[in-house]
Amino acid sequence: MTTSDRTLQRIGFLLLPNFALMSFASASEPLRAANLVAGSQLYQIVLLSVDGRPVRCSAGIAMECESVASVGEHCHTVFVCAGGVPDDWTSAESCYPVLRRIARQGVRVGGISSGAYVLAGAGLVDQRDFTIHWEHASILREAFPHVSPRQARFVVDGDRITCAGGVAPLDMMHALISDRLGQDFARRVSDWYLHTAVAEPEASQRSSAAERFGTFHPILLMVLEKMETTIEQPLDRQSIARLAGTSVRHLDRLFALHMKSGFLETYRNIRLAHGKRLLEQSPLSIAEVGYATGFSSAGHFSRAFKVLYGVTPIVHRRKVSCKAS
Repeated sequence: MTTSDRTLQRIGFLLLPNFALMSFASASEPLRAANLVAGSQLYQIVLLSVDGRPVRCSAGIAMECESVASVGEHCHTVFVCAGGVPDDWTSAESCYPVLRRIARQGVRVGGISSGAYVLAGAGLVDQRDFTIHWEHASILREAFPHVSPRQARFVVDGDRITCAGGVAPLDMMHALISDRLGQDFARRVSDWYLHTAVAEPEASQRSSAAERFGTFHPILLMVLEKMETTIEQPLDRQSIARLAGTSVRHLDRLFALHMKSGFLETYRNIRLAHGKRLLEQSPLSIAEVGYATGFSSAGHFSRAFKVLYGVTPIVHRRKVSCKAS
């Protein structure tokens, strides 16, 4: 390790209300471990907030912070660390100019979990390769249709670094430490946390379709994955059968044999599950959620939603809001 390698790097974490504690720990703890393994301070963790006040994490623990406006420019990297509630993401709108300013000053800027939503709002991932937690990808696309996140565990695009959250920051930090200090040193840091199976950036964020749907039939898996990618504009049975290289009759037979519901019911349930996430995590109106999930009207969406979940979309959203508050 050269003298230049030992230069202190200040890594800032801009914490938004209810930020995901697991994601934050997975990103910050490898930096602490690197200092322990090296026997010297290679990294300094700097906790930041929009206004310099303490911020509570998803577990309710309050963390003391400094103002990103006054300290951010002195960091080598600033990660926006957010949780799963859109109202918390919008609390960062006032610091968009600050994030743009420090990025222009050469600070490397990143997003962890839904932090990429804030970067998109600040215009910092325009024409950039980036990722976000799979559950928030559709919400981001609805809000910022000119950008498109990739479903990777983490993405490094020059001075933009984004990560899907959860335990994926362990993989991201392994890559960043390896890039700076070498593969051997990064491996020692990962071994400190028993992190022996370091995933590649392109590894999937989610379990396989076979695990999610409980089937290993290749035609059904192809069809189910196509359903998940055509929620806003659902395809008819004939089109999907043609794409799968089979007949409509055989497709119906496969659903009858291997699935707990038929073709139309399965497709509708996938779309309604997506609509449920949008109701919980986006500011879209009921009608907009209905259109985003392929229903012709708010009424049609509401009726189908109530059949599956037992309550109307309005009641469900109200219940979620009450729990969050």
